[in-house]
Amino acid sequence: MTLVPRGNFLDIDRVFDNFWSPVKQSETPDSGFFAPRVDIKELDSCYEITAELPGVKKDDIHVTLEEGVLSISAETSSEDKEEENGKVIRQERRYGKYLRSFTLGNNIHEEDISADFIDGVLKLKAPKAPDDVPQKRRISING
Repeated sequence: MTLVPRGNFLDIDRVFDNFWSPVKQSETPDSGFFAPRVDIKELDSCYEITAELPGVKKDDIHVTLEEGVLSISAETSSEDKEEENGKVIRQERRYGKYLRSFTLGNNIHEEDISADFIDGVLKLKAPKAPDDVPQKRRISING
């Protein structure tokens, strides 16, 4: 498989898995970012990446491809204020930034990557490029 998720310091599962191991000096957290949970499936014709982005609107999601790195970023915010007789009874706020990146291998057809977003789930399809079969050719000898 050549589609590889890039590491994220804030990946909570990784933090607990590596709790007792020393932290690398090169890792610095991206302040305030969450890594959305993803599923990656390898199908015959493509890789399928499914990312959970609860509470995020389609217009707040950005999928970019730069130098072989596919990135998903999103930002969400919501406020819920409940008043009774002009007094605030309850006020809740929720803000979140999501960021997840994947290194694409050589066998991805980058121009045909597609995305759908339905009910808080982003589904990306990265078609596989056809395998290049080495061509046999005769090499002439000089001299």
